[in-house]
This record gives sequence, C-alpha cells and structure tokens, in this order.
Amino acid sequence: MTYLTQAFAKTLKDARVRKGLTQRTLSLKAGLPQSHISRIEAGKVDLQLSSLVALTRLLDLELMLVPRQAVPAVRSIVGDGGPSPPANVTRPAYRLDDDDGHA
Repeated sequence: MTYLTQAFAKTLKDARVRKGLTQRTLSLKAGLPQSHISRIEAGKVDLQLSSLVALTRLLDLELMLVPRQAVPAVRSIVGDGGPSPPANVTRPAYRLDDDDGHA
C-alpha cells in the first residue's frame, strides 16, 4: 500500500467512524458491497474517482486538488481534521490553578 493510498484509507475510515456509521451502513448508502468498503479502508483497492467522490460526500468530506505550494497553508488551517473548539468560547487570560512556580 502506498503512502497516498494509506492516507486516503485512514481518512475515509476515520470519517466513517466519526459519523457513527458501520461499513455495512456506508455500503448501503454508497451502493457498494460491504466487502468493497472493507478493502478500501484496508488500502487494497485501486479506487475509482467516482466511488471516491461518492464516499467523500456521504462522509461530509470534500475532495479537492490543491496546488502543492499551498498544501502547508491548507494543512495549518484544517489541522488534523478533528472537531475545532467553538469560535465564540472565551478563554481566561490566566487561571488561579496555573502552575507559575509559586507554592
């Protein structure tokens, strides 16, 4: 399995798990056999573009081509793909239980 295939497989599986879908449920929604979903997630399938697009849409992912020089910027914005903290949460400048070296 190539690094790129492994990265796609992991991203698809992580998104499926995050959405609380089983392979069986995803396969029914995508119109693909469950065994095919399993092989995709294991990186054992040379995935057709149409199947990849269908799966990403079902998993609330967007497939994009990004210029190589923009990849670091996109990665820094997107992060690890996990949920971000709400933007409207106010954080205190300090906390009384901060360890500042004083006893």
